[in-house]
Amino acid sequence: MQGFTIIDLIILIVYLAAVLFAGLHFAKKEMKGKEYFKGDGTVPWWVTSVSIFATLLSPISFLSLAGNSYAGTWIMWFAQLGMLLAIPLTIRFFLPVYSKLDIDTAYHYLELRFGSKGLRVLGAVMFIIYQVGRMSIIMYLPCMVLGSLTGINVNLLIVIMGVIAIIYSYTGGLKSVLWTDFIQGSVLLIGVTFALVFLIAHINGGVGAVFTALTEGGKFLAPDQPIFDPNILKDSVFIMIVGAGLNTMGSYVSSQDIVQRFTTTTDTKKLNKMMLTNGALSIFIATVFYLIGTGLYVFYQQNALPPAAAQDQIFASYIAFELPVGITGILLAAIYAASQSTLSTGLNSVASSWTLDIQARLTKKELSFEKQTKIGQYVSLVVGVFAIVVSMVLANGGVKSAYEWFNGFMGLVLGILIGMFILGAFTKKANTFGAAAAFIAATIVMVTIKYFVPADAVSIWSYSIISIAVSLVVGMPASLIWRKLKGDTSVPALHTTIYNVHEGE
Repeated sequence: MQGFTIIDLIILIVYLAAVLFAGLHFAKKEMKGKEYFKGDGTVPWWVTSVSIFATLLSPISFLSLAGNSYAGTWIMWFAQLGMLLAIPLTIRFFLPVYSKLDIDTAYHYLELRFGSKGLRVLGAVMFIIYQVGRMSIIMYLPCMVLGSLTGINVNLLIVIMGVIAIIYSYTGGLKSVLWTDFIQGSVLLIGVTFALVFLIAHINGGVGAVFTALTEGGKFLAPDQPIFDPNILKDSVFIMIVGAGLNTMGSYVSSQDIVQRFTTTTDTKKLNKMMLTNGALSIFIATVFYLIGTGLYVFYQQNALPPAAAQDQIFASYIAFELPVGITGILLAAIYAASQSTLSTGLNSVASSWTLDIQARLTKKELSFEKQTKIGQYVSLVVGVFAIVVSMVLANGGVKSAYEWFNGFMGLVLGILIGMFILGAFTKKANTFGAAAAFIAATIVMVTIKYFVPADAVSIWSYSIISIAVSLVVGMPASLIWRKLKGDTSVPALHTTIYNVHEGE
């Protein structure tokens, strides 16, 4: 058990320097407004696809997926199969709308569909709150783990991670973020796959022992975990796949950090390739993580447990104490990479949403492209510094309950927002009043369920289903009543619904 050595530290430092250099290399000295937020059109679709993958795979997933299957079963793996629902729905219904409208941000769609600047600003504010909290937590958790394994001060790790992400987000805009995400995602894929191969090679019985644990050892599904329950409020494999699928679709459709990737091209064939590649990578890496977790369960039945062998740290502990010197540094860099790619994406998406959705809507005079770029850069700088400070507070204070509350709150945000997008795309009669009513009703219902209903009464995988249902049940009648009272006979703008997206072709 060698732990984290000076060689690993050198590799980690070299890796971080290489990422910073790559980010600066892809930066353009003169960016004209939307190039900062949408790229310059030169980034290949496969780079963007890996970037989406790297953004969605946070370090929380990196650490917890293997931990889940190590300590329990593969039940949570089924949530990854939600991709098989989310991707076809997004490709079929939303990507054609987004590409035809050539939207600037996710919330630009709300303004075009409902003719409301207010709804656009509301969507942007919800996303920014969600994203700032997510960035802080994503910096805090892996730095805590790395700090305990490497002996490096947690605050120093947080600051280094934040500063590097701020530098290339500030200077290079989306193009730098996409290329550095591609590098980070590639390191993560290669590193984790190597870890699985190395682990199986050092298990007595190899692959056979792992699959025996899955089939005969009850590590795949426990007997009390139902495949299907007709009560959709209760946990089951079926509701987990459907609920996770709708959650993921919510990210694809209403989360600016993902939608921003779709704005890099209006070519629907490229968009479809992005989605399918991202889905394949996501399911592949989740399967690798779960195999690693089960492999670690078998390995540590045959060998002594390492230090710091808590459930969520078991994979990181294995990396630090079992992998060869040098490989440890690369794999710990991959954990850091997962954080940094999510962080840099968050900074650029918050900057774009603040500038294009809020500042440009609330400013009476038109913002020049140069002004937009400057505002975006300042926002990424300020938000980055703020996220660093919040992460350090989380790492150094007794704020566990605040962290849990905020993490729970963030999980609600996109689930509530997706209702407005579905109301807009799937109905012809929905209007601003109905969308606002749907948002208020969904918020009240979901906050009540989350904080005032016993946790075992409603499955968290039902949240998105409930939120979408409430949005439609409230939004449609509210829209029809408003139309009746006001004599409103208006129709949705061209290309803003699934019914008129192909008109005029």
